[in-house]
Amino acid sequence: INTEESIKKINIYNLEKKNLFEKIYSNLNAWQKVQIARHPERPHCIDYINSVFDNFIPLAGDKKFGEDKAIVSGMGNIGEQSFMIIGNEKGSTMETRIKHNFGMAKPEGYRKAQRLMYLAEKFALPIITFVDTAGAFPGKEAEERGQSESIASSISACLKVKTPIISIIIGEGGSGGAIALATADKVLMLEHSIYSVISPEGCSSILWRSSDFIQQAADSLKLTASDCLRLGIINEVIKEVPGGAHRFIKEQFKIVNDSIQKNLKELSNISLDRLVINRNDKYLNITKTN
Repeated sequence: INTEESIKKINIYNLEKKNLFEKIYSNLNAWQKVQIARHPERPHCIDYINSVFDNFIPLAGDKKFGEDKAIVSGMGNIGEQSFMIIGNEKGSTMETRIKHNFGMAKPEGYRKAQRLMYLAEKFALPIITFVDTAGAFPGKEAEERGQSESIASSISACLKVKTPIISIIIGEGGSGGAIALATADKVLMLEHSIYSVISPEGCSSILWRSSDFIQQAADSLKLTASDCLRLGIINEVIKEVPGGAHRFIKEQFKIVNDSIQKNLKELSNISLDRLVINRNDKYLNITKTN
């Protein structure tokens, strides 16, 4: 076996594969991006926590009702900088998906997030949130425990805390369940993630009373990262490796790590009082029409 020749062929193959991925993934429509955002092998919150941060210490419970495993939270660090990390976790196997309720948080999950936001403010820790949810849990028990109030209170907490907040939409950013963790100084979206008030399936069933119009709904919702950037909803699109984040996961972790550090450096040059003012102004301006 000619080892040198074999290595050369493998390198050529990998380059051709990368070029093919780049060609295909640069021409995706909105519905195709929805499918990629939901890809079962796409990295989840726990994957980013374990690979981007060191010395993660989990923190649990809302101190009022209980623990909600749909939201994973705790402290970790990148280099010498410590962070408070809060994120939706969907799970990757049937067992873990059930454990994490498919990433759909209940009121105790959002109240846990609020508790840790205020804890981060107390200890001067920047907050990183990872958003990946189809939406807040719509079950009867969640409504009984105050789902809408808990989401509203989470948004309020995000707007008030005097510490930098960076939110990263890594997969699905669905409705108020996503906004509760994505009200931040800097909102970043992975290139093939989505952010929307409703799923294309839900939109199609409501507007057309049929599931046949999901692609048209996806286009109309303007849910892609490029759409959200153009509309001023987010601050930055994080480039994904060719073929999507699930193809070359270690490379994607490095890209996200670099983006976090770059954006934190920018926010660190702004006083905390000004940070809160800018954050509130940002969301007030989004609601205004020209």
